[in-house]
Amino acid sequence: MVGTGLLIIRLVVGLIFAAHGAQKLFGWFGGYGPKGTGGWMESIGIKPGVAAAVMAGLVEFVGGIAFAAGLFTPVFAVLLALTMIVAMVKVHGPNGFWATANGVELNVILMAVLIGVAFTGAGAYSIDALIQ
Repeated sequence: MVGTGLLIIRLVVGLIFAAHGAQKLFGWFGGYGPKGTGGWMESIGIKPGVAAAVMAGLVEFVGGIAFAAGLFTPVFAVLLALTMIVAMVKVHGPNGFWATANGVELNVILMAVLIGVAFTGAGAYSIDALIQ
């Protein structure tokens, strides 16, 4: 049962991260692609914006797929958690805690899930389990 629970958590969280990465990299799912996202990143002080958008998009897209699959889970969980720290510092932190005010609440939840799975392992239904 633990393996099934971890699989559900990894799939949901990982695929959501991958979708956010696809928004930044490809403009899918209502995203703005590297140029649009990069312009927004520059507007909040992250420069060079396009390079930062591509880097964040790659971490979210590749990391999300790897997390969902349970591949090198602790490594990708930490990388994804780092993107949440940047989001908290640069975007959500000034708005306080609650998500209703665009605060850090969701980022904190995602970081807890990512780090929790990094410490527990990806579970029985993962690539990590197959290659051990």
